Amino acid sequence: MLLAQFVDRTGTGLWAASAVLYFTFVSHLDARQIGLLLGVAGIAGIAGSPLAGRLAGRFPARGLLIAGHLLRLAAVGGLLLGHGIAALLPVVAVTALGERGAKMLEMLFATRVAGARRTSYQALARTTANAGYAVGAGLAALGLAVGTDTAYRVLALGNGLSYLLAAALVWRTTEPRPAATPVASSSGSAAPAAPVPAAPVPAAPARDARAERGGARSPWRDRGYLLFVLRDIPLCLDDSLLNVGLPLWLVAHTTAPHALVPAFLAVNTVLVVVLQLRVSAAAEGPRGAVPAVLLYGAALLLTCLLLATATGGGALGASLALLAAAVLVTVAELLRSVSSWELSVLLAPEGSRAAYLGVAGMSQAIQKSVGPPLLTGVVMAAGPVGWLAMGGAVVADALVQNRACARRLAAAAATAAAAAVGGTAVTAAPASAARPARPARRS
Repeated sequence: MLLAQFVDRTGTGLWAASAVLYFTFVSHLDARQIGLLLGVAGIAGIAGSPLAGRLAGRFPARGLLIAGHLLRLAAVGGLLLGHGIAALLPVVAVTALGERGAKMLEMLFATRVAGARRTSYQALARTTANAGYAVGAGLAALGLAVGTDTAYRVLALGNGLSYLLAAALVWRTTEPRPAATPVASSSGSAAPAAPVPAAPVPAAPARDARAERGGARSPWRDRGYLLFVLRDIPLCLDDSLLNVGLPLWLVAHTTAPHALVPAFLAVNTVLVVVLQLRVSAAAEGPRGAVPAVLLYGAALLLTCLLLATATGGGALGASLALLAAAVLVTVAELLRSVSSWELSVLLAPEGSRAAYLGVAGMSQAIQKSVGPPLLTGVVMAAGPVGWLAMGGAVVADALVQNRACARRLAAAAATAAAAAVGGTAVTAAPASAARPARPARRS
């Protein structure tokens, strides 16, 4: 599965580095039309995660992931054959839908395969993905150096071939079936059974707690979880800040050389590969994930402060400030990639985890659709004050998120503890009988 993710992200990096130029020189779209395409892609991606989560509750995640890769392969065919914005709008919409759904299914697959070690697995997956992005961007640079229509089409075709190869690799993996006992993984070692829909034996107290709340729940009726997802949207702004805010602020508002723009991606890729495992270990579990939300807010605030001050100095001062901002926004990304994902799992009822994770994935998809216009139309339009206001707003949101998550996790732990004590009291009564009492845990 990690190899499949590497191949998929290599194709994604290949296309991401060349998409705007492809639409400009091959599809002959203007800037306004390209912006419309990206907006439609962001909106379509919002539906990808919840749709995939709902389907994953009925069908194996492995088969759905293969279908997602093949769907995007078909979209690449439409891209190569289509002309004009009317033909390209459904193509980018299908691509974004499949991409967000595939990422959610990969997250669910990791939860089922890795079990309690899901954070370490996610860190490896994140490192693998960023390595793929770097390789794809490097290969795209070769095509962009040629600069012909044929070269751009070859890059798009390479993206499509990555989907085909990723689908073949996923086909060779083995997805554990939901069961009450551990099952053997494809490597021959024991892997914990997936918690959907039946929980493993050690999770009996959590099941009892869910039973008291009425069993499996719909995330759309869980007000607390929906508020968590809503607050998580501003806590994903590091993505738009790195890919949109930093480059545009450099070009339009500082005297830093334009050649510095590629360095932002280089700094981000290297730091993610080097630090992902360490940050993941520090932010693992409730005790790590909840405080990491505050650290994210602090990192993004410092990033915004650096951007606000980058306009006041010369080229050297602006360059140093922007590079430091790239480092800080990467730290924020590392913290968010672990804490947001870990909390979305910890806050979800175990019996409805697939549906809950599908809804949680909407936060990043929504950010991708509203983040770029927010930065360009509101934050940067207000100048340095806009960055200061954005940093303050993110910190305030992080404070609320931190306290709300801590309260919900504490309440869940207290309910599970009370259920465990109640189960022990029930089984203690027949202990004086001639036959030994059954264990307090129930499967």
